[in-house]
Amino acid sequence: MTLSHTCQVTADWNERGEYMLARHGIHPAWANEALDDPDRLAITPDPASKSGRAVRTIGWSYTANRIITVITLVDNGRLHGVNGWVANSGDQRLCRQEDRDE
Repeated sequence: MTLSHTCQVTADWNERGEYMLARHGIHPAWANEALDDPDRLAITPDPASKSGRAVRTIGWSYTANRIITVITLVDNGRLHGVNGWVANSGDQRLCRQEDRDE
């Protein structure tokens, strides 16, 4: 597992944005804010990824006023949003641990 703060771009939520909103109450704009957070934590690959290609990003959304976990996948050179939710205690712990390690 690699932990990094690599640069990411806004994800394409055309295919999964409505699902994420309906299932988790997370707006795609909030997820993109978390992806753009300069202090975000990106975990590559996402530990829950079956393909090993998904990335878990944990970052702050100013609009939601919460830490958001976002799952993305690069396909054909394009960053696709897969899912997102309010970060659980485990993801929040990872963020706090990363802050202490710096």
